[in-house]
Amino acid sequence: MRIFSGIQPTGRKHLGNYLGAIVQWVAGQDRGDAIYCLVDLHAITVPYEAAALREAVYDTAATLLAAGLDSERCIFFRQGDVQEHSELCWLLSSVTAYGELTRMTQFKDKAGSQRELVSAGLFFYPVLQAADVLAYRANEVPVGEDQRQHVELMRDVAERFNFRFGETLVVPEVRVPEVGARIMDLQAPDRKMSTTGGTPQGTVYVTDEPEAIVKKFRSAVTDSGAEVLRGPEKAGITNLIDILAAVRGSTPEEVEASWGGSGYGAFKQAVGDAVVEYLSPVRSRYHELRSDEGELERILTAGADKARAIASDTMVDVREAMGVGPVRQRQ
Repeated sequence: MRIFSGIQPTGRKHLGNYLGAIVQWVAGQDRGDAIYCLVDLHAITVPYEAAALREAVYDTAATLLAAGLDSERCIFFRQGDVQEHSELCWLLSSVTAYGELTRMTQFKDKAGSQRELVSAGLFFYPVLQAADVLAYRANEVPVGEDQRQHVELMRDVAERFNFRFGETLVVPEVRVPEVGARIMDLQAPDRKMSTTGGTPQGTVYVTDEPEAIVKKFRSAVTDSGAEVLRGPEKAGITNLIDILAAVRGSTPEEVEASWGGSGYGAFKQAVGDAVVEYLSPVRSRYHELRSDEGELERILTAGADKARAIASDTMVDVREAMGVGPVRQRQ
């Protein structure tokens, strides 16, 4: 089985990224042939600074490697180093419906926050995302819950391509973790934790110092009750229960059973302490890796060479099926 997933190198990675995606990436190395990508081409669809983007690529690479990615056990690379992604994106546009793109929830959300320019790249984002996966004929895409709609689109695109041009692309399956798939902002539990759209005190970063993490959990918004139980009117406490279950490797039901009516203050402290312990080894390893940009660049470049070999093979078949360009021999 081949697994593919990508992550944007925008800002510091937070607890939602970690529990919703990064943990799955690490586990995927033991379940199949894993291919992981820092999607810098996606990052340029919204306003950004070039120098900051380069720094963010190294920040994210160091975070992922600190979390347990092993460049000897997976293919780990930077999207912009493999041109086949961009080429396949354009070719797939011929089998992607305009109406499908207008219905994408993330486009609507991100477009609404842009004050000066809503780029065509932002609108086309799901097509490039489809190309990212389909270029490697991946069987599985581990993502957070918020990306499920995008995987459904890439499945539709692959099926439409195969129907029109013959069986060429693999239709991937989505994999969303049962616990920790959607971590919410601690100060605004009605929306997911986010680097760009979240609150400063409601966003817990992987590299936050222990004191900062505990402080954020202590001030987490809950409700007027006292019982540590999930419920439709208890978004804040539900979020904390899900977080503790995820870092403990247990279930929300087990967390509820172990706490009963202990009160919110002690519970918030316990969640903060558990998250500090959970992230401590990752934070330490991150600082070691981040200080050596030359080694990070070496790892990404080597990964891109491996990725390109697979993607270029797919492109030979796609071009031949579509009748684009001359008949080419495989390299």
